Amino acid sequence: MISVLNSVSQLAAENALASTQASLQNSLTQLSTGLKINSGADDPSGISIAAGLGANIAALTQSSQNASNSIGMLQTADGALSQVTSLLNQAVTLATEASNGQLTAAQSTAADTAYQSILSEITQIGAATNFNGTAVFSATPVTTFTSDGTVGGTSTVSITTSALSSTTLGLNTTSLTSTAKAAAALTAVTTAISTVAATRGTIGASVNQLTADTSVENTEVTNLTSAQNNVQNADIGTTVAKMTQYNVLEQTGMAALSQSNQAEQAVLKLLQ
Repeated sequence: MISVLNSVSQLAAENALASTQASLQNSLTQLSTGLKINSGADDPSGISIAAGLGANIAALTQSSQNASNSIGMLQTADGALSQVTSLLNQAVTLATEASNGQLTAAQSTAADTAYQSILSEITQIGAATNFNGTAVFSATPVTTFTSDGTVGGTSTVSITTSALSSTTLGLNTTSLTSTAKAAAALTAVTTAISTVAATRGTIGASVNQLTADTSVENTEVTNLTSAQNNVQNADIGTTVAKMTQYNVLEQTGMAALSQSNQAEQAVLKLLQ
């Protein structure tokens, strides 16, 4: 049947061409963004999964940074305590010398002056050592918060480095002005060395724990990023192949539409 009111073939060609052009535009968008999900309409479920993975990745990345900052603070503390240990070793030498009983009064005074200078230096280290503007040695715990972006995936690690001074080490009342006092000072300094060593051991354990946490978090970030890529990233090779296919279909669709128009023009010849 020949009709001029409705051309089914033309409508079919137009619909097919519109569908092809939409698919071609989608392929071009994927190639330009590198993503196969560029709107919720592309994949409602996929965009939800990708967004959730993105939140997990962001939380873990910042958690790793939080742990790294705490590691930096603890390493700063350990470095300062290393200096304190060296100073205490000097104090041991002075106290041992002053305990011998063979020093003159002037020599004892000189030894005590050097000893008190060491104690002052230790107190100064405790007060002046800071990390990112915050005092490193404090009775207030340093809290490290980590999270994987889920309600149950949070943890908090509290670390206390304790205040550091000649007073906290039990040395503020010691002196080398007599052999008896020097002997007492030697005992106190030896105890202080043990205290500092124990603190450094605690710091080292905390650094190891945070380092392990950071390693786990970085591994999780890698795995989640891979999963997110699988969900939202375009397969360039496949997308290019589809784009080539749609380009061909667009050309054939236009040719079909043109042929349909020519068929309608043939109706006019019947009226001539």
